[in-house]
Amino acid sequence: MATLFTKIISGEIPSYKVAETEDFFAFLDINPNSKGHTLCIPKKEVDKIFDLDEATYIALMKFSRRVALALEKAVPCERIGMSVIGLEVPHVHVHLIPLHSMEDARFTNKQNLSPEEFKALAEKIGSNFI
Repeated sequence: MATLFTKIISGEIPSYKVAETEDFFAFLDINPNSKGHTLCIPKKEVDKIFDLDEATYIALMKFSRRVALALEKAVPCERIGMSVIGLEVPHVHVHLIPLHSMEDARFTNKQNLSPEEFKALAEKIGSNFI
C-alpha cells in the first residue's frame, strides 16, 4: 500500500512542492514548526533512512542541501536545522526547519499559514533551487 508521501509524489494528494528531481521530491510541511519547514523525500518508498542504499542516502543528503540553501535564501532565519525522525509516515523524510530559536526544532509549537501563504512560500523557495 502506498504511503501518504508516495501519494503526494504521484499527485493523488496535493502538496506545496518546493523542488523535484528524477529521484527526489521536496514540499512544505502542512503542520510546520516554523515558516518554511520543508520535507525532502526519495521517490523510492523506503521506511527507514538507514535502509536506503548508500548511493540513494548520499544523493538524498545532496538534494536536501540544495533545498536547504534555497530555503535559507527565501526565509530569513538564524540557520536551517535538519532532523530525521519520521515515525509518523513510513517513508524516509528529512525535515529542513528554519530556526529562529531552539523551540523551532522541538516539534511542539506549530505555525498556521493560509493556503495562499503556503503557495507563495513554496514558489519563493523553489525559485532559489539550483
